[in-house]
Formats: sequence, C-alpha cells, structure tokens
Amino acid sequence: MTRSTTHPTTQATSPPRVIAALDGVGVRRHTTDQVILDGIDWTVRSGEHWALLGANGAGKTTILRLVGALMFPTTGTVEVLGHRLGTVDVRELRAVIGLVSGAQKVPQDATAHTVVLTGATGTVQPLWRKYDADTRERAHELLAELDCKELADRPYGVCSGGQRARILIARALMADPSLLLLDEPFNALDLPSREDLIDALHRLALGRPELATVTVTHHLEELSPVIGHALLLRDGRVQARGPVAEVLTGDGMTACFGRPIEVSRHEGRWLARSGRR
Repeated sequence: MTRSTTHPTTQATSPPRVIAALDGVGVRRHTTDQVILDGIDWTVRSGEHWALLGANGAGKTTILRLVGALMFPTTGTVEVLGHRLGTVDVRELRAVIGLVSGAQKVPQDATAHTVVLTGATGTVQPLWRKYDADTRERAHELLAELDCKELADRPYGVCSGGQRARILIARALMADPSLLLLDEPFNALDLPSREDLIDALHRLALGRPELATVTVTHHLEELSPVIGHALLLRDGRVQARGPVAEVLTGDGMTACFGRPIEVSRHEGRWLARSGRR
C-alpha cells in the first residue's frame, strides 16, 4: 500500500484592496474657472498610510474632500471603497469613511463619551434612542484605544487640543471605517500633545492592519514611523508620490516648496529644515 504524503497547506496572502483611486482628476472653481487640481492620478490601498504635503493652496484639502465623498471632480473619476462618485449615494458612502477635521462642529458642553457616540449616527447632536448598550460600550473602548478613557465624562470644550484630536479620531472610528482621513490633526498642538497624538496614531495603525489613513500636514516632524507613503502637491499637480524613502528627500521637498530644504530621518521620525541658499 502506498502511503500518501500530506504537505502543509500554504495560505496565499490576498493582495491589498484598492480603497481610493483618482484617475485624471481635475477640479476647477466654477465662479472664477481657477484650476484647483489638474491631472491627479493616485491610489490608496488597504493598510497603507499616506502623508499629503504641499504649500498652502496646493490642493491638499481638496483631494481629501474628494476622497471623503464631500465633493465631485470637474474632470476624471474618483472611486472610493469600490464606488465611483456620481453613481452612488454619497451620504451612505460618507457614513463609512472616517474624517477628522478641525472644521467639524462639536457641542462644547458634550462629554467626550457623547461626542464619540455621535460617530455612530454621523450627527452633531446625539440621538440617544439610537445608542444601545453595545454602542455605548464601544465608545468607551475607542476612548481607551486612543488612550483617553479618563476623559469620558469631561466636557469636550475644556479638553486640550491634543485630547480633542484623539476624541475626534475615536468618534470617526465608531463607523469602523476602512479609510481614515486626517486633515491637519496636529494644528496648534504643543510638543507634548503632538507626541501623544503621534503615539496614538502609531498604535492605531499597528492594531488595525487593514485600515488605510491619509494625513494632511505641513510638517514632516508630525509623521509617525508608520507612515509609509507620501504624496507631494504643488500648484494642484502631483510633484511626487510613492514610498516615503523615495519621496521625502531634500530634492523632492525643495521642488515641492520652492526653496532649499534639507531632510533627515532618525528612528523612523523625520526632520525638515530650510537649507542655505
């Protein structure tokens, strides 16, 4: 009798799925015909963490609004989570995209736990009848995940800037999104608050390997070591895109910002400073 030999089964790792894709995207301001974005090609895949950099007016927030299904392109196509803008109810799409922005309106007297709860309904004010015991417990868990569980009963309005940023991230995660968009989350933070937020985002990325993030920032020092890709914008056009080691170079940053910039990296963190002319 011939004995068959059984070999262990090797499980193939499925390739990362496309989370967002911009193809030939252009945006013009209708009132002035000003070009905001021109010929943008860009793809974000699951598990990728992107930094979006460029001078003021380069088009960073416009790209974030497109990917967040908050506006439509003038030309080209935008696909998010497998749906093309213009062929899907964007209200349903927005409900499964996490967005954190300083422009978000949050009741200042609401507790941190209440603010996080509103992420389950995508509302500014809480809809108490919509929140069962599991939903309330999930809000507590997300506050703990962002290392701010002690803020649960504290009014949002008396929290520090760094604490508010982490609360808003916890709120965005209530929808269990595949894509998290962060529009200048470090704005006006002091050094300790900035470092606390960087640490929180680093832990979040490591704990959620399928989550894709896009962070708009002006400063390389605000990037956590988990950021693996970068997109540089200048005057509404892509200056460079790809792995950070290839994009965040002195030459690349100099071309993007139009002045000599020296770039260095130490233990996964970045430093940029203006070089001498």
